[in-house]
Amino acid sequence: MTQQSVASPQPGATSDKLDAAVFKVAGVVVLGAIMSILDVTVVSVALPTFQSEFDASYARVAWTMTGYTLALATVIPLSGWAANRFGTKRLYMIALALFTIGSGLCATADTISELIAYRVLQGLGGGMLMPIGMTIMTRAAGPHRIGRLMAVLGIPMLLGPIGGPILGGWLIDVASWHWIFLINLPIGLLALVYAQLALPKDAPEPSESFDFLGMLMLSPGLALFLYGVSTLPEAGTFTEPEVWVPMLLGAALVVSFVCYSFKPRHPLLDLRLFRNRRLAVASVTMFVFIVAFMGAGLLFPSYFLQVRGESTLHAGLLIAPQGIGAMVTMPIAGMLADRVPVGRTVPFALVLIAAGFFTFTQVGPETSYLLICGSLFVMGLGMGGTMMPIMTSALQTLAGPEVARGSTLLNIIQQIGGSVGAAVMSVILTNELNGSRPIPGLTGPNGEPVTEAGLAIAAQRQPELAQQVPDPTLIERGLAFAADSFATTYWVAFALVLLTFVPAAFLPRLRERLRSRDDQPGSQPGEPSTPVVVH
Repeated sequence: MTQQSVASPQPGATSDKLDAAVFKVAGVVVLGAIMSILDVTVVSVALPTFQSEFDASYARVAWTMTGYTLALATVIPLSGWAANRFGTKRLYMIALALFTIGSGLCATADTISELIAYRVLQGLGGGMLMPIGMTIMTRAAGPHRIGRLMAVLGIPMLLGPIGGPILGGWLIDVASWHWIFLINLPIGLLALVYAQLALPKDAPEPSESFDFLGMLMLSPGLALFLYGVSTLPEAGTFTEPEVWVPMLLGAALVVSFVCYSFKPRHPLLDLRLFRNRRLAVASVTMFVFIVAFMGAGLLFPSYFLQVRGESTLHAGLLIAPQGIGAMVTMPIAGMLADRVPVGRTVPFALVLIAAGFFTFTQVGPETSYLLICGSLFVMGLGMGGTMMPIMTSALQTLAGPEVARGSTLLNIIQQIGGSVGAAVMSVILTNELNGSRPIPGLTGPNGEPVTEAGLAIAAQRQPELAQQVPDPTLIERGLAFAADSFATTYWVAFALVLLTFVPAAFLPRLRERLRSRDDQPGSQPGEPSTPVVVH
């Protein structure tokens, strides 16, 4: 997540050490961060379970992720304005309540449509937890202790990609999918009580106007366009009205937003910042990379579950090497970003990601786990050396109010890229699986013919089905086809990773003078710069 806040040093906050008062506030924020970050990774291992529970396509259940990330993108620019207008403590508690209520409702969902709707509500709360939490902590600690502050918040950021899939897999195995949401209820209630007791009172202040019209164009536009894309596998062709009508309406809203956003004084997204070449190049690089990496990343647990027949806990454990790899290189990349131009480091990280992705373009029903886990670790190493340096490069040439607007822009691009990646990759996989040969005379509960790949995937979760099939080679053919479908989808992601090298070639390769707040008209010398955290 990205958040900006101009922090004023608190009375007595002169020591570089974080005192007990700051740690008390940090406890509240870390609880919220754990819920928000873990929730994204926990759900990733549950998508195949949602498929079987709700009898829905992969493209459909992927909307539990797409809807969530679109909700995040909606509230990120709203959070800074609302924090000033209503107060950070009040807004943080509202965000905690929304997230907790949304989690409880997700556990009660009877249909996939209900689950998607409740995930959107959950995302509206989750999208504010990290930005507002960062504002609260920065005000408590003061700008001179922001480095130590980031170390505290970095713990859930680094552990989330490792612990989330493992926790989600374990809960689904020992209990049910409902518990990946129910586990948030006691944590959320504890965080609400803790916030009420620990967070200092704050006084709301008048704030600049918020671009509600822009929000009403961008968020629904993206949702409509991606909904049209996600219905393509079921409709079969672009000519069907349920495909092209929402895509056309969504595209029209997004184009209208782009044209409109240059008019307001305080637009939802300040697209004028793209005049800064360095930020524009970093934004394009990041968007293409996230579409590939985040979109395909959702499919890793599904491959282990549907093709290899692993339990959800084992699937979570098998993808943990990726998080471990990122944990190794992220701190190193952060230090190098201040000393070495990112144009010299990011291409090497992308090479690692491309090498790891290539392995997945060759996956089959019996590919070595040692090779797969090693490739995930290599991809994690590349991931840790890519995201933070790219964002740092974009923000280093901004100053004063531009930093706040730039960090918001980058974070929304990140969330939109994740939404697009999840929708596109799930559509490609669903379309590939739908191409499997149908089994004559065999239909599912919905009356649709059962394919060889569909039966083979179902047999991985219900082995008794395999014993009822007269031809044992049918399951083998189905698994081979399913593995090929995953490999084809990974080829698309691999191509996008290679495409990322094009904008990455224009990242700065020479050290440049970085702008400070003193360069900004109206800035006072020595005034603290705006701290930014990106997740």
